[in-house]
Amino acid sequence: MRSLQERLSVVEKHVKNDDIKIMIIGLGSVGAYLLDYLISKNDTAINVVVVGRDADKMQTKVNITRIAGLIRGVNKSHIEVEGGVDLNDIAAIQKAVEKYKPDFIVNSSRAYPGLKYGSISWANVRAYGIWSPLAIRFTKNVMEACDKADTDAIVINTSYSDAVIPWLKSAGKAYPDFGSGNLNHLVPRMKFAVANMLGVKDYWNVDVMFAAGHFHDVCISKEGQTEGVELPLKVYYKGEEQKNLSVDEIYKACHITMPVDQTRNMMNASSNYQIITAIIDAIRSGMNQKVFTPGFDGNIGGYPVLVGYKDGKLDAWIDESVFSFEEMNKADRASMALDGVEDVVDGKLIYTDALIEKAQKAFGKTLPKEVPFANIEKTAQWIIDEIILPQTEK
Repeated sequence: MRSLQERLSVVEKHVKNDDIKIMIIGLGSVGAYLLDYLISKNDTAINVVVVGRDADKMQTKVNITRIAGLIRGVNKSHIEVEGGVDLNDIAAIQKAVEKYKPDFIVNSSRAYPGLKYGSISWANVRAYGIWSPLAIRFTKNVMEACDKADTDAIVINTSYSDAVIPWLKSAGKAYPDFGSGNLNHLVPRMKFAVANMLGVKDYWNVDVMFAAGHFHDVCISKEGQTEGVELPLKVYYKGEEQKNLSVDEIYKACHITMPVDQTRNMMNASSNYQIITAIIDAIRSGMNQKVFTPGFDGNIGGYPVLVGYKDGKLDAWIDESVFSFEEMNKADRASMALDGVEDVVDGKLIYTDALIEKAQKAFGKTLPKEVPFANIEKTAQWIIDEIILPQTEK
């Protein structure tokens, strides 16, 4: 695959020609919500193709989405369905990518669908990093297919990108350009919290600069605290920094009740939508767009990222206007260590000793200290057989 900047230049031409194709791989709850949001954009330039194994099942979801959209008067996108694509079959994925030549690819697949991993891990080991081999299992196949197809698409990953994208890059493999969710689920809570603390109703005029890894998305959202880690955070209202607000009170106010079922995936779908529209809007308006995204450019954890023009060329880069990369990366690494990921280096994911000890105590199973890239499939299946199935069959 060519560089991100080179592929963005191709997408730029298609946006300017009002010919944008978005491929959604996997039409579970995240993919279905995303499809709904995309057609609700009511943009005639946007066409969507959904890809997966069961064409009939996908078609039923497409049908209800199209009908519901047209009832609202907001459906101007054409939708195609490509079935018969098993995500274990790299050649089949490659064929679909080559056939449709998408501008954006959203990988919303899951190696173990229908299970909220946190329902097992948070109470037992207080860390999500244990699931990293499952999160990367299909992503690595999608990226190998994209590489073989030499696609010009911008690729977005939906599953644990804080570690998955760095893992792929460190192994010398093609890797997604953006990750969705995680950090991006927390920032809106902060905006609502700051607006409430200031006593203002226009929360859309609140801005945030923040960086953290997956652990703190969960910990702050669930508990309103940071586990004693100092995170890079500054908040603004109408462009003015709000220095008098307590960061601890902001975190505390982020703990709000939320659904625990698949309705939560509205957030992840919205994050994918935001990344796609940020790129489109940057092209159409010429103005920089900011997103919060995990794993950007193969860096562990989550970062604020700008999409816009540099020296006349469309690009994307980590926003260091408030915090340096070193400050953010330090906080991200501390956050990811609490999530059970000590490091990702040379194609290996390294679990923390603390996670290994907690997993042994909770599940009676010993995680490997390191998971080499070549052992992803074996380790993912071991996690299913030795941890997930015994827990779900209780």
